[in-house]
Amino acid sequence: MLRRFYTLFFAILLAGSVSAQSIQSPEAFLGYKLGQQFTPHHRIVEYFKYVAANAKNIKLQQFGTTNEGRPLLAVFVASAENINRIEEIRHNNLRLAGIEVGAQMADAPEITWLSFNVHGNEPASSETAMWVLYDLVNPAKSKVQGWLQNQLVVIDPCLNPDGRDRYVNFYNSVKGLVPDAYPSAREHAEPWPGGRVNHYYFDLNRDWAWQTQKETQARVSLFNSWLPQIHVDFHEQGINAPYYFAPAAEPYHKDITQWQRDFQVTIGKNNAKDFDRNGWMYFTRQEFDLLYPSYGDTYPLYNGSIGMTYEQGGIGAGLAVVTRSGDTLTLADRIAHHHSTAISTIETAAQNAARLQNEFKKFYSSSKATPPGDYKTYIIRNDNNEKMQQLAKMLTRNGINYGFGIGAKTVTGYNYFTGKTEQYATGPNDMVINAYQPKSVLLHVLLEPRTFIPDSVTYDITAWALPYAYGLKAYGLKESLKPLSNSLAVSAPAALTNSRAYAYVSAWQSVADVRFLAALLKKGIKVRYTERPFETGGKKFTAGSLIIARTGNNAPDFDNIVTQTADALRHELTPLATGFVDKGNDLGSDVVKLITKPRVALLAGEGVSAEAMGEVWHLFEQQINYPITLIRQQDIARTSLSDFDVMVMPDGRYQDILPDKVQSWIKDGGRLIAMENAVAQLSAKEGFLKKKEDKKDDKLKSANRVYAQRDRDAISSYIPGAIFKLNLDNTHPLAFGMPNYYFSLKTSDDIYELLGEDDWNVGTVKKDSYVAGFAGATSKQKIVNGMLLGVQSVGRGEVVYMVDDPLFRSFWENGKLLFSNAVFMVGQ
Repeated sequence: MLRRFYTLFFAILLAGSVSAQSIQSPEAFLGYKLGQQFTPHHRIVEYFKYVAANAKNIKLQQFGTTNEGRPLLAVFVASAENINRIEEIRHNNLRLAGIEVGAQMADAPEITWLSFNVHGNEPASSETAMWVLYDLVNPAKSKVQGWLQNQLVVIDPCLNPDGRDRYVNFYNSVKGLVPDAYPSAREHAEPWPGGRVNHYYFDLNRDWAWQTQKETQARVSLFNSWLPQIHVDFHEQGINAPYYFAPAAEPYHKDITQWQRDFQVTIGKNNAKDFDRNGWMYFTRQEFDLLYPSYGDTYPLYNGSIGMTYEQGGIGAGLAVVTRSGDTLTLADRIAHHHSTAISTIETAAQNAARLQNEFKKFYSSSKATPPGDYKTYIIRNDNNEKMQQLAKMLTRNGINYGFGIGAKTVTGYNYFTGKTEQYATGPNDMVINAYQPKSVLLHVLLEPRTFIPDSVTYDITAWALPYAYGLKAYGLKESLKPLSNSLAVSAPAALTNSRAYAYVSAWQSVADVRFLAALLKKGIKVRYTERPFETGGKKFTAGSLIIARTGNNAPDFDNIVTQTADALRHELTPLATGFVDKGNDLGSDVVKLITKPRVALLAGEGVSAEAMGEVWHLFEQQINYPITLIRQQDIARTSLSDFDVMVMPDGRYQDILPDKVQSWIKDGGRLIAMENAVAQLSAKEGFLKKKEDKKDDKLKSANRVYAQRDRDAISSYIPGAIFKLNLDNTHPLAFGMPNYYFSLKTSDDIYELLGEDDWNVGTVKKDSYVAGFAGATSKQKIVNGMLLGVQSVGRGEVVYMVDDPLFRSFWENGKLLFSNAVFMVGQ
């Protein structure tokens, strides 16, 4: 009887082992070896689902979809014991961070999160993700199974499925029977817009903090519900670069702890062992810094993780390419290198699991008890409910606590907009953010007026403080104050049922107002605006306010259309019984202009910056819901431009910046909105604006150059992204709804001579316009006494000049109304 029992027992064990070992490798499942071809995203999804259905130690979660409907997946892998208490582990990690309260587990595993393929044309890492997953569920990998005893590994196999498939589909459509490794072969020349970006051409690796994109919103929500101890972001770089892994380059933000710095070295040394053993080239501490807060490495760092980027040479490499050194780099090589660092990182995390958790807990305890920075309370003045609500939504997504109002109190604090310490009488709807909270490090990074930059050579922008980005006045207080309310006291607009008004008036001060205008125009409602402020019925209305009058709107259901549109958008309207105003010009005066429903074209295609074009596209489709037509610049010759009233020319390098056909269209009444380098190219044409040049003698400067100081000399004219304060003429339609200043994020030192007397210099800089971020000494000297926003008359039309990008990565809320004015208000 005992013999039969043991026979049955071992048979069950053997069956379980065979079942686990029978999980197919990626090669067996796909029908080819990893590296022989690119795997479409749907097949990667199928493999992850297959493993999840057959392995006992993983959980699969679909946490969202892309704009094109592809699934976003995360897989959680742990020991069999830990996978069965995965929710308990998640809540315990949030308790370690002080975000939740309760008893903490004594034996909780450390959490390592691996994110693959955020840039679609850096595809090797998604192939690697399948290999790493197989290693983690393969019982033959006994060492790996041992690491899972005190570790939970999260795998996000593809952060940008839409971009990845765009690249893979391109490559598969042009590859030959045998990969052509010649670097100039067609298969290495990816067409516009490339696979790097998502559907709306956004770089998802710059969107972690801002979360403007659908994919990022879903992903960061999941990330913040876990807060791992380690996060790795897998990338590719130019084909001639060796592999890069941590430790990162300077500058490090000063809020990154010594532990986070030191453990990057620990990780790097273990990564190096396998690379040394295989003779693979690599580098550390160069190029990829840790400053800008919206990367896949910095955002986790500011949330207590060990955040790192790993970079494999390979962009444009296809299946094989000959590098500058004469070696052939294959997809299989790239996969192997990423696999090595992924497994090495998992190993290092397992060996240091207890220390990682202790330091993670210490990070959050310190954050809550001794928040970084001089300011212990931030007060954001509520001058604009819509902008305030957008800011509140962004803070909520990042897990930052805030409230509203501190009672009738006058406080003393640093005024972001004047740069001085001043007194301020707070209002009941002012946002109050107390720094004594778990996310105080991230809060400080996002709100510090000026980021300290220990090394001036950075990989990205160096200024992003939210008050400037949102255009909301703010004060930094050294005292700790707590808000009285957790919610903004905004009452819903009164329902305008059974209304029959002479006219309705809407404010014009935010994207919400633009969205309302767009909705009315699409429904055929005629809308006007006032060029000057007026008062009526005890209310004040600023220049740019929308007037929806019964005159010209002869539909019998006019009132219902207007009021129901307002109700659907929760938009406030003021009905007027008369066109006779108390102060200012009456509604029938010549300062009240009709808004012609604009037909808008957006230039796209080769030469146009895909990301700059995508910002405009996203604004129209996802934020204001207004139609826009995308036209390739090479198709202008066969386009009937008379079908359009407005043409947007984003940043780019245009082969023919302004063909005769476009010039004739402008002279006939068209409006061209030129942005960034499009402005620079226009300045080379006769009859348009002129760039303000450096007056110094270039030959003299060249003669005095010292070779050893060449890097320092270059830095003097370097401006990776700094904030300057513009003087704004808000009586001009381009600046309606704005104050008499504007904070512009400059990523170049371009500045232009003032326009002539028949044109309008709407946004100018004089002396002392610099606010924050790194700008070299030469650049600072150059950006004075010039024009950055202007409108030039050309025949019966206009050219609107926007030297800097007002829609930068869609998080620069301060500029969206400015751009909308260029579309809807200018030239009416």
